Amino acid sequence: MSIRRRTVLSLALGLALSFNALAKDPKEIVIGTSAGPYADQIKLGIKPILEKQGYKVKLIEFNDYIQPNFALAEGALDANVFQHIVYLNKFALEHKLALTDLVTIPTAPIAIYSRKHRALTEVKAGSTVALPNDPTNQARALVLLDQLGWIKLRENFDPVRASEKDIAVNLRQIKLLPLEAAQLPRALDDADFAFVNGNYALASGLKLTDALAAEKISPNYINRVAVRTADKDKQFARDIAAAYRSREFLDITNKYFAGYSKPDYQLALSPK
Repeated sequence: MSIRRRTVLSLALGLALSFNALAKDPKEIVIGTSAGPYADQIKLGIKPILEKQGYKVKLIEFNDYIQPNFALAEGALDANVFQHIVYLNKFALEHKLALTDLVTIPTAPIAIYSRKHRALTEVKAGSTVALPNDPTNQARALVLLDQLGWIKLRENFDPVRASEKDIAVNLRQIKLLPLEAAQLPRALDDADFAFVNGNYALASGLKLTDALAAEKISPNYINRVAVRTADKDKQFARDIAAAYRSREFLDITNKYFAGYSKPDYQLALSPK
């Protein structure tokens, strides 16, 4: 982010913070999120639960992954919901922000789709496989390819930082096509198979349940609610965490968010 853009954003958030300090109801919770499934989780599940407890919940949707953390750190938000712990920790460290994760949430996995093949067994030498070109999501795709037996990653590879350089053997002789994550749904028209992040899959009309295989999301990539570190033990933060951990929200997850990777607390509540 440029210094000028950062300054403008800081001024805007500073004005919002000043206004909130004067006008905000102490029982109001302002939550920032990205448009799409995580906003829907709040609207359908979390907001109604908190409103039953007397809170007023205001949702602000962002179209990038930069502003929500600055807005949270500067007080324009009370919490945000859009990121995993790897991104949160890296962003907070780089920008010297006192932010902390509060609770994990149901998360759409990265998964492999195809419009040309009905099953993974149809892979053959020369099959094209589109995958994300950004380091974090490419590592997730490569780990799944290793689990499928299409490639073999070198011994002692780092699953968080795996790259094409870590491929020891291309067992199926597939051709990898790295692309920007947002382009991957369109790549299904040309590639044999494509990895698509959950949010982009849903935005393009794909169903998570249509995937030929999906990752088992590691704790590193489960999305989380974030709050200011100083607020983690405040009542509103405990109430947000409790709302996500509730059986009521599990019912919402089962009804509207099929195919999402559930956090441990939801798995513990689910029938065996």
